[in-house]
Amino acid sequence: MKQQPRILIVEDEPAIAELIAVNLRHNGLSPVWAEDGESAQREIDAVLPDAILLDWMLPGATGVQLARRWRADARTRGIPILMLTARGDEPDKVAGLDAGADDYITKPFSTQELLARIRAVLRRRAPEKTAETVALGGLALDPATHRVTWQGKALKLGPTEFKLLHFLLQYPERVHSRQQLLDRVWGDHVFIEERTVDVHVKRLREALGPAGGLVETVRGAGYRITAQPGSA
Repeated sequence: MKQQPRILIVEDEPAIAELIAVNLRHNGLSPVWAEDGESAQREIDAVLPDAILLDWMLPGATGVQLARRWRADARTRGIPILMLTARGDEPDKVAGLDAGADDYITKPFSTQELLARIRAVLRRRAPEKTAETVALGGLALDPATHRVTWQGKALKLGPTEFKLLHFLLQYPERVHSRQQLLDRVWGDHVFIEERTVDVHVKRLREALGPAGGLVETVRGAGYRITAQPGSA
């Protein structure tokens, strides 16, 4: 029997957590509840979840602080994090994404929207279909081993940044609009905003370090990866 994806719900309000858990169970997912950062860490230490639903406002460490901590840990870096919060302003969304969240869901949200977003991050975490290494200059990405190197030195990328880089490397020098990147990298996840692309491009550049300049912004058009940065 195929194992159900394990979803860690980090939420301090029992009624909300139970409602989410019931809906996840009814849709083929295996929910685990933690009411604060400490209990969430214990669950993660015991068994790594396939995705984390993380409330922003928690007793003790906030969701943003927890997201940063888990993104900094090699063991948890690749786990998709969906931030749940009543804070819907754009600066708050950007703060959540900058902290390492893969998606941002504003309360109140519908069950179908939540499930669609969870399925989307789980699809993005799935292994790439092609095993061929793609490279540009000194930058190389190997989908089979999920490794990225710059001039032979290993780099560490989050799951969304890895998929974004993989797509760009398959079409070097080609300019892609934000909507095209949403369609090709995020798939049919219709709830993602175009602003999310900018946040992940920023994170990708930071992860690439000296190679970050290869990812160019083409004003009024979108993004591209180029072997000749600064040529636009």
